[in-house]
Amino acid sequence: MEDKTLSLTLLFDYYGDLLTEKQKTYCDLYYNQDFSLAEIAEEEGISRQGVYDALQRSEAILRNMEEKTGFVKKAQERTRLLEEIRKAALAVKELPQGAPLADTILSAIDGMKE
Repeated sequence: MEDKTLSLTLLFDYYGDLLTEKQKTYCDLYYNQDFSLAEIAEEEGISRQGVYDALQRSEAILRNMEEKTGFVKKAQERTRLLEEIRKAALAVKELPQGAPLADTILSAIDGMKE
């Protein structure tokens, strides 16, 4: 996974329900809504250190779950493979009589993304 914020946002999307309500709130404010530690602390009525500690615990939980299950990594790999199949199907579509097969493949890919 590339960027730390993107990585943790994905982990939060997959495993966020495993966090406490406060941890979910802090993660949402920090990673999704781009609040600073000071802004979260002020809004929640706790210290910046308290927010920082809660985020660190949350990150550890999220990373631990990904380490154990690998769901995010698997989803990213599926997306990459589907894109490769899509490109191949578009190439087949250009061949004589390739359009029906390509359309079937593309339709199946679109169905898998939903």
